[in-house]
Amino acid sequence: MDSHKFNAFMKGLSRRQFLGHSAKAGGMAAIAATVPLPFSQSAQAQTSVSDTAEKISYSACLVNCGSRCPLKVHTQDGVVTQISTESGIDDGVWGQHQIRPCLRGRSVKWKTYSPDRLKYPMKRVGKRGEGKFQRISWDEATTIIADKLKYTIEEYGNEAIYYQYGSGSTGANLLGRNANKRFLNTIGGFLDQHGTYSTAQIATVEPFVYGSGQGSLISNIAHSDLVVMFCQNLAETRMSGGGQITEAFEALKRSNAKVIIIDPRMSDSSIAFDAEWIPIKPGTDAALVAALGHTLIAEGLADDEFINRYTVGWDASTLPESAPENASYKDYILGKGPDGIEKTPEWASQICGISPVRIKQLAREMSGAKAAWISQGWGLQRTANGEQSARAIMMLPVMTKQFGKLGTNTGNWGSSVKYAVPGFATANPVKTSIPCFLWTDAITRGTEMTAENSFIRNKDKLETNIKFLWHFASNTTMNQHSDLNKTHEILQDESMCEFIMVWDHHMTPSARYADILLPDVTTLETSDLIDNSYATGAYHYVTRLQPAIEPLWDNRPTYDVLADIAKKMGTYDAFTEGRTYQEWIAHCYQGLRKNNPHLPEFAKTDGMGIIDRKLARSEDHIALKAFRENPEANPLKTPSGKIEMYSERLANIADTWDLPEGDKITAVAEYCESFEGLGEPERMKQYPLQMIGFHTKGRTHSTYHNVPQLREAVRDEVWMNPVDAESRGLIQGDRIMVFNDRGQIHMPVKVTARIIPGVVAVPQGAWYQPNKQGIDVGGCINTLTTQRPSPLAKGNPQHSNLVEIRKA
Repeated sequence: MDSHKFNAFMKGLSRRQFLGHSAKAGGMAAIAATVPLPFSQSAQAQTSVSDTAEKISYSACLVNCGSRCPLKVHTQDGVVTQISTESGIDDGVWGQHQIRPCLRGRSVKWKTYSPDRLKYPMKRVGKRGEGKFQRISWDEATTIIADKLKYTIEEYGNEAIYYQYGSGSTGANLLGRNANKRFLNTIGGFLDQHGTYSTAQIATVEPFVYGSGQGSLISNIAHSDLVVMFCQNLAETRMSGGGQITEAFEALKRSNAKVIIIDPRMSDSSIAFDAEWIPIKPGTDAALVAALGHTLIAEGLADDEFINRYTVGWDASTLPESAPENASYKDYILGKGPDGIEKTPEWASQICGISPVRIKQLAREMSGAKAAWISQGWGLQRTANGEQSARAIMMLPVMTKQFGKLGTNTGNWGSSVKYAVPGFATANPVKTSIPCFLWTDAITRGTEMTAENSFIRNKDKLETNIKFLWHFASNTTMNQHSDLNKTHEILQDESMCEFIMVWDHHMTPSARYADILLPDVTTLETSDLIDNSYATGAYHYVTRLQPAIEPLWDNRPTYDVLADIAKKMGTYDAFTEGRTYQEWIAHCYQGLRKNNPHLPEFAKTDGMGIIDRKLARSEDHIALKAFRENPEANPLKTPSGKIEMYSERLANIADTWDLPEGDKITAVAEYCESFEGLGEPERMKQYPLQMIGFHTKGRTHSTYHNVPQLREAVRDEVWMNPVDAESRGLIQGDRIMVFNDRGQIHMPVKVTARIIPGVVAVPQGAWYQPNKQGIDVGGCINTLTTQRPSPLAKGNPQHSNLVEIRKA
């Protein structure tokens, strides 16, 4: 950081404040501890650090919340003094309103000036994980990376280079992962991943039902009289003023629909929507759905003729020839299938914990609604049997005839509209990909992984293990991945993964495992041209980011660093195509204008922030509308062209894949007991509590965890029902130990009736911080989670865990 900028920032502190805090923390830590929250009412008065004129520029929060909130950045004398909200056009008009960032985006200046900000390139001098590094030059760092890439390609091939999954720069276009992958593609490509830690199970199974992803805009709720959400928590996961929580509030204001939220935890969404909370045991949603179907059948509310017109496999009349007898979904519900169990509300109640009376009432409500919106969040599919639960919920709109019309959905999250912005992504020459959750397997047993045992795509089996880990804007490696103690052991063995490059803003838990550690510029120090991302709903917009401050310390723009590595790899011309980074932004904008000629010339966008914004009509985004109106003329992309309640493809996978003992893939959406849950009664004797995770308002995954103001505003606490707390002698605020055979974490307990007995909830994203005894005092949930993947998607099962708790 330049001395004059440091001094300018310091002018806002008294000498006594500086000396007092410096004695405690030193350097930038003192600054971060002293200056008030950027979103507090007093911030503007207290951040006046210079008599020079204030400058305004626009940036954005690019983390993985699904929105891209523009940030109005105030600077004086080259120092950020405040983050505020863009003005909008007319805040009283829906679709022209302000896109207000949440407290996370508003705190980005503290993230930028954080004391643990990476300042210069470094190489490891201790063991991986010790966090011991030595400063080196950019030339030495880029030379080492280029040499390691050349060695890996020559010795093992490009398939040994793995681009680590990560979402710290999800919202970036040219400055983030696209730039990194573009470079890697110029040197022959890399082993890629499919699926995400967020959505692997639902994204994999939904095409087996609908042929492709299907969802209505949440704004359709304006035309609903009933809203049923399974574990969907918009109030804590979609907080943007331009995102789906704002869209949901606006829609509910217009429709005044009744809202029901089915969730093990009474989330903030239940409160925000004044919803009825129906508690449910984790992983049992498919049992509930089967019982709802049983009520519909028993009470004559299921219209066989209607359902059979649109589906395959509701009853025997539409089963494919290859299906065995009594294999339909209706047969499964009525107990005529192989298990012989009738899926009555009484049967389901014993499993899911919801009373038979309420199950029957819910079936009648959904069937009798004029327009019932049925959707699910992504938490319930991040379980050991997540594909089954996600798929089962998709059966409900079909059985209740609540799809393809205004005010309805398909049982998935709901959709969003993107403002299409050109980028510079290129094709990966390596076509092989692995499930993103199995990267540790690909390090330890990659050559044993096949299409049939590990869901490898575009190749029968891997030819090499992962040897080079390219890790950009990600905290997956040692925080968001499962069983961190096991992962630590894997990464400590340098004969397996031979080289780890980490490129990030801060000294994260994952950064401590780098062999070469590179600092990156923040969004306040660089430029880009971005869309609105994947979860803003009907509101979509394009934003130009411009630097508010110069790069701090020895940080350099991502593109320039990649260009240096490309020059040493002999691919500079292929990577840059003769353009600087700023020229690429201008070039992409010209491509944008071709499809949107009303946009201003590029030069006139200087200082605009949001260049254009649009609002999609809910009537134009009703999932399956054309299919419902005429299924013959508008077939789906499934093999049958219909909604597949029975999937012949899944039946074939179940017969041909090599599945671990206990894993089950079924042709219909059966309820399957799972590992790390009700399917392991013996294990539950030792670890009787089901542990789930949840998102908080203070983080997006693990991003922003190191902002102390947010940690104070949103405390990390383990949620526990009073019944479970009392039996363990615990009271509110006790520091507790949560443990199983994979590890243990310490965290305060929140005793609350907002979670059901037998279940505890740990906020996800806290930074892994093991002490000398191996106890994670940082409270990262993934110290306790398992690396065993789900059966079909081989996805993240991090909400299926068995633990015990006692006072620390």
